[in-house]
Amino acid sequence: MKNKFAFALVMFSFVVLLSSCSKVPQAELDAATAAIEDARTNGADLYVPAEFAALQDSLNAVNELIEARKGKMFANFGEVKTKLAQITELSAAVKTNAETRKAEVQAEVDAVMAEVNTLIAEAKNLVANAPKGKEGKAAVDAISAEITTVEAAAAEATALVEQGKWIEALDKLKAAKEKVSAVNTELQTVIEKFKGRR
Repeated sequence: MKNKFAFALVMFSFVVLLSSCSKVPQAELDAATAAIEDARTNGADLYVPAEFAALQDSLNAVNELIEARKGKMFANFGEVKTKLAQITELSAAVKTNAETRKAEVQAEVDAVMAEVNTLIAEAKNLVANAPKGKEGKAAVDAISAEITTVEAAAAEATALVEQGKWIEALDKLKAAKEKVSAVNTELQTVIEKFKGRR
């Protein structure tokens, strides 16, 4: 009698174990999906795109594994649970990396904005000292128009910052910096040539 009871208890435990292993780990799947979405909300897709793409690929692979095992009578989802826990943990790390990268981009935007403003002021100063003769006037007018374009780009970058679009602002500022640097070089060349003629 004692042996039959023990055997029945072991069999019951075995059936419970099998049934618990054969259930899709929905809670873990939901947690991993929510963690990835939280990382996306914090800009992971923008600031650490490679890491975020790897996260999504991992979740897609787990979903495929779940689908493959769903049809089996005694499917074991232990490995799936482990992978989902890893994805959830990794999502938190990716979110932190995104926040760190965002702070770096913000600091870079501030630094490049300051450089662009300094270069614009320098360009305006060079225009004031540029030769005003027949040849020089047309060139100075064209350069002044380019400076105005750079100022407009800096203003657009400021608007993008206000919208929280830091990466777009940084790209715009880098292009503006390159343009105004070229303008300054051109102006300095014009001024040097004019001085050389005198």
